[in-house]
Amino acid sequence: MIVCPNCEHANPEGALHCENCSTPLPSVINCPSCGASVQSDASFCGQCGFDLRSGTVAQAPPSAAGLDPAMAEVGAEGGEDNEIEIPELMPPDPLVSPEPIAGLESSLGADSGVTVPEGPTLNESAAVVPPDSPDAASSAPDGTAAQPSTDPGNSGAGHMATQLQVSQSRLIHLQTNTTLELPPNVSPLHIGKPNDRIPPDVDVSGFPNSEIVSRVHADIRVEGDIYYIEDVNRSNGTYINNLPLPPGNRHRLRPGDRIALGKGDKVTFIFQTS
Repeated sequence: MIVCPNCEHANPEGALHCENCSTPLPSVINCPSCGASVQSDASFCGQCGFDLRSGTVAQAPPSAAGLDPAMAEVGAEGGEDNEIEIPELMPPDPLVSPEPIAGLESSLGADSGVTVPEGPTLNESAAVVPPDSPDAASSAPDGTAAQPSTDPGNSGAGHMATQLQVSQSRLIHLQTNTTLELPPNVSPLHIGKPNDRIPPDVDVSGFPNSEIVSRVHADIRVEGDIYYIEDVNRSNGTYINNLPLPPGNRHRLRPGDRIALGKGDKVTFIFQTS
């Protein structure tokens, strides 16, 4: 990948201009040590640390490898006999059980219908509900909790199932106002006409002036939720917003982009997403 020096966008290998901001991209070379692609003006290889100026591999200091220099020196001098003593850990203090609240039952009154447990346990949790609180109406006269209503109309918004919306992209043929839905989860999408080499995913043979469109004309590639278009036929050409798309480069599609297949703006599509 070639990183744009202007907007830091990652461009594919062999690209001459940034597909995001059209800035000219720097040339790249292969590292003599590991073969990774690096910029021609780089001093070191970012993959193996090879010094591109002197032709040697840069030696990382002990601290760069996660080892403290002082510890590395002690280990080198003492050898295997130099052991580090680890102090014994003190055991933690035991947990203290909480005491029940004294006088809670007398303060609520004998006729409140609230049962106060003798003491909380780890497996039970007691909630005290005053008689005049709204939650007291949900308790039965015998002190048992009332069952929740099963009426579907009482289910709140929190019980509604969450629905995920999947974005759908389409091409709108400008000359006939025809919408072509792009199939999801397919990459690349081949645009052209029926042929024995690569069957098209977007068939334009039924549109007027389709004779100027090649059988294998352009591809739309999907990376995550980003769509790119690239020209794969150099004879008729592909135009994005009335500008020619250079062969070997790709353009990031945005809603409203105008795609013309061939010269003369006779087979034109508008890219849309929803």
